[in-house]
This record gives sequence, structure tokens and C-alpha cells, in this order.
Amino acid sequence: MMNYGYIKVASAIPSVKVGDCQFNLQEIEQMIARAEGQGVEVIVFPELSITGYTCQDLFRQQLLLDVAEQSVLMLLDFTRQLDIIVIVGAPVQVGMILLNCAVVIQKGEILAIIPKTYLPNYSEFYEKRWFASSQDSHPTEIIYAGSKTMVTAQPTIFRTYTGATFGVELCEDVWAPEPPSTFLTLAGADIIFNLSASDELIGKHAYLQQLLSQQSARTMSGYVYSGSGFGESTQDVVYGGNALIYENGKCIAESERFSFEPQMVVSQIDYEKLRAERRNNTTFVNAQRRVEQGNVRFIDCHSISQDDFTLMRNISPTPFIPELENMKDACEEIFNIQIAGLAKRLVHTNCRTVVVGISGGLDSTLALLVCVRTFDKLKLPRTGIIGVTMPGFGTTDRTYTNAMALMKSLGVTIKEVSIKKSCIQHFEDIEHDISVHDVTYENGQARERTQILMDLSNKYNGMVIGTGDLSELALGWATYNGDHMSMYGVNVSIPKTLICYLVQYVAESGIDTDSRATLTDIIDTPISPELIPADEQGNIAQKTEDLVGPYILHDFFLYYMLRCGFRPSKIYMLACHAFMGEFDEETIKKWLRVFLRRFFAQQFKRSCLPDGPKVGSVSLSPRGDWRMPSDACSTLWVKEVD
Repeated sequence: MMNYGYIKVASAIPSVKVGDCQFNLQEIEQMIARAEGQGVEVIVFPELSITGYTCQDLFRQQLLLDVAEQSVLMLLDFTRQLDIIVIVGAPVQVGMILLNCAVVIQKGEILAIIPKTYLPNYSEFYEKRWFASSQDSHPTEIIYAGSKTMVTAQPTIFRTYTGATFGVELCEDVWAPEPPSTFLTLAGADIIFNLSASDELIGKHAYLQQLLSQQSARTMSGYVYSGSGFGESTQDVVYGGNALIYENGKCIAESERFSFEPQMVVSQIDYEKLRAERRNNTTFVNAQRRVEQGNVRFIDCHSISQDDFTLMRNISPTPFIPELENMKDACEEIFNIQIAGLAKRLVHTNCRTVVVGISGGLDSTLALLVCVRTFDKLKLPRTGIIGVTMPGFGTTDRTYTNAMALMKSLGVTIKEVSIKKSCIQHFEDIEHDISVHDVTYENGQARERTQILMDLSNKYNGMVIGTGDLSELALGWATYNGDHMSMYGVNVSIPKTLICYLVQYVAESGIDTDSRATLTDIIDTPISPELIPADEQGNIAQKTEDLVGPYILHDFFLYYMLRCGFRPSKIYMLACHAFMGEFDEETIKKWLRVFLRRFFAQQFKRSCLPDGPKVGSVSLSPRGDWRMPSDACSTLWVKEVD
């Protein structure tokens, strides 16, 4: 059964009574049963969850230690027929010392006992009063809960039956300057489970979230954290109960703080994506050199029965679009990157004039807005921006009017050059029937427009600013040596789905009333190159998305193929989930085939791409993120979709 590189994990916060191991065991078992029923593969509980973290000097009582061990024995029996891997916290006697440990259990067997490394012994913490560190211990074989077990400080990585790998650390370990999880992830652990008992203080929770997020991001790992909650002693401190799950720095699940009820958060971690991120990051690869695999203990978990895979995570249909609460800041940052890129090129070339083809569509609108803001920031007059509208056989009144109105309201220099006469002459010269609206008819117009822009830039000692976007580059939806070419492309790494948001942001962020009205209508205009004559009503007859497919789908495919390196079957599965109710499965499969074929066939256009700034995590620049043979074969990729 294919799991598409996902593993379902859970962070649990059970009810607890300090020192009442029987009660605690019952609560733990109930949550294990719930998790098993939901198909969870690994569940983690808080630090010292068998006894309660706040037992203090009761940890010196042999009775408590013995009953804790008996509880673990009973837990082994409880899990004997279960597939789930359980990680609980318990005090474990090893010779003359007592260790604060994570006990990893599956199918009635102790897979390993992981002792805590860093013991807090400051402020309200006194762990060294009762426990020794793993650094104080020697590898020792003990009989614990009826099982012969090796307790060692040696880094340990567990390999699940479905292919994921994980390591374990305890509470303070992640607060240390060099957490054990750093070494574990460099040694190959996809996920880290942390059993914790961190008390609540003003501002501490936000710091904890930042800490876990950063550790997850730095190690490119999944991070599953379970912190003690209601029921722990409030003699001097309070425990809020934090169940948190991160994936590469992003929180994908969290519990309610200060809940008086048991809680369990469940999510799926995409460890295949994490591995792709690591492979692509040479810094992470280089850091692995410090790890000697001979110093790492690998433990294989037991085989499990598997149900059919069901994706339970929310998948955004627009992965390039920032989260809504951050949209304003994200849009401003994107503009600043575009502006900084263009400004540097203008200053470097001592150029005070730019030439932009204005069609009344989204791409040229965004390019013009970037030019305007760049000139304003450089304190150059907007009249140095030459906006050129070049009506042709397919230009509609709507786009022409919007192009003229936008240039006028923004105060740039306006030029209008009709391409009809020159194209008619050109078609006569090459003996092409003007009534045949084929690729020659379309591309001839696109190249004529580019020639006009280039010649105007020579005439006015200016620079042609490209308007093409990332989505068009992916699909090759540009005329080679036509709109494909410019002197600097400000939109080169911005996908079509994001451009709409950027233009909308400008329309809503204080621009003049006339420009706002024009921008709003441009956003509502169908995407088209307008190279085919309008229909009888004067409306756009050539709609890009009718020909190559919905950009919202193609941007989705592009993100997961380039950013994550996913195989088409996984991209298809994710798309079916993300677009459920919007596109049926056959439609998604149809356009995925189109995307793959066009993406491979059109690489030659990307191989000679003009300069332009990288904005997001995906770029198709041959000098940056993407180097691909122009004659690579798409057979493997397309075949997997068929």
C-alpha cells in the first residue's frame, strides 16, 4: 500500500494524577486505543507521564519506581496486539543512578529506552536532585518491565515499517545550545518526538513555539512535542498542556492551552518532502559530514497491517499564495524584491528610461506598477517610463481602454503603435494567408511587438522590461524571441495565481481612484494573448486557460514538481484532495498530462531566459534553481499519470 511518504503521528496530553501510576496508565491506554483506531503510527506522551513529572522527592521512593516499572509492564501487555508505536516517559533505575527516560514500545516489546541528556537545574527546576544525565551513564543492559534492554546514551534512530525514521529527545534537550535532535536529524531521522514538562510563564509559550519552529526548520524535520498539562502539581508552577506538531518550521497541528480535559492532536508529516528538502540543501548535506554512522544505533520497528491511505491534511490549492493573515506584508515584500532588482539594473546601466509593452492584461500591469514604484523610489520622473500599447488583430476595446487609462492615471509616457499594417506586410512577404489563424499568424504578431519595444529602447536609450511570468515559462506559453525576450524580466519568478493578488493589493492599498477602477477591471478580464480576432460582440475570443488549462492547476503542479520533487502520482493525489468539488479527477489528470508534456518540451525557452529577480521558493532561471536538458524525455513522468 502506498502511503505517498506520509506518516500519521499524534501528540497526547492525558489526564494525570501525581504519583498515581495506575490512574495515569489507564488514561494513557485510553488515548493509545483512540490513536490506534485512527491509524496513528507513532504517539508520544509527556515527560514522566507514567508517574507525573512533579513527584519531586517521591522519585527517591522505591515504591514509586517499582510501580512505575509495573505500569510499563502492563502497558507492554496492552500494546501486544496493536501496531502503534508508543513513547511514554518513566523513571528508570540503571545500576546506581536514576534516569529520566522515554520508553519506546511496540507490539508488547520495548524497542529502546532513551535517557534524557540535559537536566535543568535552575530557577524552578531541580532535576539533578533526582536524576542523572545520559552523559553520566555507561551502556548497561538491564531487566526492565520483564524485558532485557540496553540503556545507552548512544544516539538512536528508529525505522518504521512504512519507511519513516525518527529520534527522541526530552524537554530541556531542545533548549540546549546543541540539542540531541540536531545530531539525530543529521544522522537521518526524519522526525523528532519530544516528551516535555515545561511550565507556563508570561511570554514563554511564544518563545517555545519559536524554538520548536526554528529547530524543525533548521533540521528540516518533523517535530512532535508533548508537554505536561492539567493534573500536574501546581504547588509552585502551572503546566498548560502543549501538544504541537511541526513540519520544516511550520506548525501543522496544536492543542488548546490550559484545557482541563485530555487532548490528542493528530496530523500527517510528509517525510518524503523533508527528504527532498534535505537533498536539495547543500548546507544540510555538508553538515552530515560530522556524523559517524558507526556511532548511531538503528532500531527497526515491527511490521504493521495497513489500511488504505487517506490524506487528512489540508492542502492549499494555491501553494504560491501566502497565508491570508500575512498577505499584506508578503505582497509588499514581493514588490520590494522586484523593485530592488530593477533599481540595481537601472543604476548599474545608468539608464533613466524603460520601455514596457502594455496590453491591458495582468502581467503587463504588474510590470508597469513595479516600474512606477521603482522610479518613485529612485526619484526619477515617471515620464521616463514609456508605456507602449500595440493594438493588433485581436485587441478588444476593453483591454485597449484599460491599457490607455492605466498609463494615463499613473502619469507615464504613452505611445500607441498599431501592428496591423506591419504584420500584414510581413505576412505578404513570407506568403502567409492572413485568414489562416495558425501559429505563424499568432507568433508573427508577438515578434512584431517585441521588435517595436526593442527599437524604441534603442531610440530612447532605454531598457525593455519583460512582462512574462513563471507560469508561462513553465508551460512555454511565450513566443520564442517574441514576448519571451526582454532586457530585464521583473515578473520572471512570479506565478500567474500570485500576480492577481499583487495587482489586487495595489488596487486596495492607497492608489488613486482612477487607477483603482482600472486595476479592478483588469483583474476581472479573461487571460488572453489577444492574437486572434475578437468575436462578433467584440469580446476576447482566445482565452489562454481554454487552450492550456487552468493556471490554478498548473501552478499547483509546478510548485510540487519543482519545490518538492514529487512524482506525478503524488502530485495527482494532492491535487485531487486540494481541488475536490472544483475539478473532477479526470480533468485534473488531463491537465497534469498537458503540464508535464509542455514542461519538458519547452525547456529550450527557459535555457535562454533574460535576467530577472527570484522572488519565491521556485525559479526556472537556468542560472539559478533549474538546470535541465532541453531534450530531456518526459516519458517516465507522463506514463505515471496514464
